[in-house]
Order: sequence, then C-alpha cells, then structure tokens
Amino acid sequence: MRPVYMISGGITKFAKAHPDKDFRLMVKEEFDAAIADLGGKLTPADIDGSVISYFSDHFTGQLKAGAMVQDFVGLCPKPNIRIEGGGATGGLCFQAAVQAVASGRHDVCAAMGFETMSTVETWKGNDFIALASDTHFDYPLGGFYTGYYAMMAVRHMHEFGTTEEQMARVAVKNYGNAAHNPFSQHRRAVSVEEVMQSAMIAYPCRRMTTCVMSDGAAVCLLASEESARKFCDNPIRVAAIGCGSDTMRMADRPHGRVPLLPHESRDNYRDLKYPGVHSFRAGRMAAMEAYRQAGVRDPREEIQVWELHDAYASAELQQYEDVGLCKYGGSGAFIESGAPCIGGKNPVNPSGGLLACGHPVGATGPMQMVFCFWQCQGAIAKHFGDPFCQVPRTKRAAGYSHAGTGTYVTISILEKP
Repeated sequence: MRPVYMISGGITKFAKAHPDKDFRLMVKEEFDAAIADLGGKLTPADIDGSVISYFSDHFTGQLKAGAMVQDFVGLCPKPNIRIEGGGATGGLCFQAAVQAVASGRHDVCAAMGFETMSTVETWKGNDFIALASDTHFDYPLGGFYTGYYAMMAVRHMHEFGTTEEQMARVAVKNYGNAAHNPFSQHRRAVSVEEVMQSAMIAYPCRRMTTCVMSDGAAVCLLASEESARKFCDNPIRVAAIGCGSDTMRMADRPHGRVPLLPHESRDNYRDLKYPGVHSFRAGRMAAMEAYRQAGVRDPREEIQVWELHDAYASAELQQYEDVGLCKYGGSGAFIESGAPCIGGKNPVNPSGGLLACGHPVGATGPMQMVFCFWQCQGAIAKHFGDPFCQVPRTKRAAGYSHAGTGTYVTISILEKP
C-alpha cells in the first residue's frame, strides 16, 4: 500500500435549503473550488476516478444520482462508484477514495459527497433517516433517531451521572465556534441558558442539542505521493483510516470487556458493562485500527484537532470516551474542564460540528476531512476569513463519521508531513 495525500478540498455553505441549486451544481461548485485552490496545477483531466456519496435516493427522487454528478463535473467516462452507509456515508466515501489511491488503481481520486434534504418536509426526512434502523424491529416501535439517541443519553446519565447542562455545554462550544465559520448553517453564539430553554424533542435531547437537516456538498482530492508533490505545494498525508461496526439492533449488543486503547489499563474498567447502549463499540474499534496505523499511543497528546459526529450533543460526549480523550464516564467532567474548546488541550469540532454546521449526510464526512485538511495546512484563516477557529501547531487532525446508532464508524487521521 503506497502513501496517500490530501491535496485540496471544497465545501459549499451548508443551508436549510439551496433552492437555486440542484445536487449536481452544488458538487460542481465545490469540485471547481478544490481545483482552483491548487492554482491551475491540476485539471479534471488529471483525476483518474471518483467516489460519490449520498445517503438516500429518497431526497433526490433520483436513482443513480452519483452517475449524474460524475457527468456534470466532467469526469465521464472515468471510473466512479457510489457509497452509502447511513450517517457514515461521507466517511466511508473518503476512505474508499484513499484505498483507490493506496492500491495504485488511481493516482488522483475525487471523493465527493452531497445531500439535498430540503426536498421533503422535516417529518418525512426523519422518516427516511429512520429507515437506517432495523425496519423489522426498532423502526416499527416508533424509531425516529432522536428517540434512539434520547434512550442512549438517558442510559449514559444513569451509568455515569452525566447531566443535561453538560450536554448544553457541548452545544454552546460548537455554536460559538461556528459563529466564525462562513460554511456553517448556524452562525450565532448561544448561552447555556438559551440551550436549556430550547424545546424538548425527546428527553434529554433538545432543539439546540440536536442537528438539523441540510443541503450541502463537499469534495476532497486525494493523490499518490508523486502526484501530490506535482500538484500541491502543501499536501497533507493520510496517516490512517480505521473503521468499526456493530449490530443494527441495539438489543443485540452484548456486554463484555472494554477493548483497551494503548494508554488505558484494565483497572480503569473492572465494573463497566460495555458497550450496552451508552457507548459506541464501533467507534472504539475504529479508533484502535486508526491509532495502530498512525502509531498513535495517546490521542490526548498526539492528535491536536478532532471533528466528531455531534448529530446530538450527547453523542459528542459519548465519542470523547470512545476515542480515548477521557475515560468512559469522564466526558461530563471533560467538557466542563474546557479541554475540548478552542484554546483547550484537545479541541473538538472547531468548525462548529454537525450541530452548527448542519448535517447534509453524504457531505458531512468529506466536510469534516476538508476542515481537518485546512487545520493541518494552517489555512483556516484563508478559507474562513477569520483566524479564530485555527488550532495552532496542528500536526494531526482526525475526522469521526458515524452511522445509525453506531452501526458504522470511520476514523480518518491526517498528518502534516
């Protein structure tokens, strides 16, 4: 397997709706932006193939929408595949493009993701998303995803003493960061009180601790080392890709020992029933694989930026624990300490995350990786027009893409060479 580098990326402004653009135009604009950012060194003729991600055919009302994107950006008749994997669709897309280059199949590969969720009413969109749960068991019991995450959050509260206010602090952090991010859907800082007073959807998930449906697109360009040095002045190496999975039915998830990360010991977790529904076993497995590939012994010290999948504020707390930023049960204290804030030891979602940026599902994973790429390049101020979200001295940045109730998780680590 040969080294792979990210050489450019583009993100459309995520929005509740883009009535002036269909999915093809959104992707084309960001495809063109990614190429333009390379200063004319690369043209579409230099791209050998693509991977295209979108979650649901229902939102476009169009089968084979990926083939239409391939045509619209000018990559026909080159190879193209479509990836779908729930909320992790975009993360899987990025990793498939990495593998295409690492294998030697492509020298340059485009990973392109999109979603147009505004085409249906919110309740119908939630119904489509709920089809990513077990339609023979969970879904007939009333399975909108906020209900699933509410259940998991309540279990986390019961198991570890996590509080609603701690969840609100996650939202405050992410909305505050997004106020400086021109690509985000919501650009307004909020207070803990405002979050706590927002409407309850399913206890303890509130309106402002739950992400919204969005329209948007994002593009990543991946290349071999030779091509990266030819086309890009500041390429960033893909240090690792990790992936994990879990049962679709949460009731099927067994209790067992916690799989340990390199910096943990068995003494930490003698009495913990794991994973239950309070933790994401797929996230822990993805972290173990990614850390092994990248040579990471302690993510708290060796990864400077995380883009986590905060579709719910409670999920961000769960993911702190899964990736080892704190021990299981320690995420409430972790957010209260300020460690995941910009200026803290382990900044998480300096972009604003899904809560504030929005969550056009197929574009979310590539969006995370573009932000990680710009962090490693030190280029946030260039693209945001504001230096606030740039984490100084970023050597490694990681994106965490998450599907369903933790059925798939991908973790991809970028590293400044």
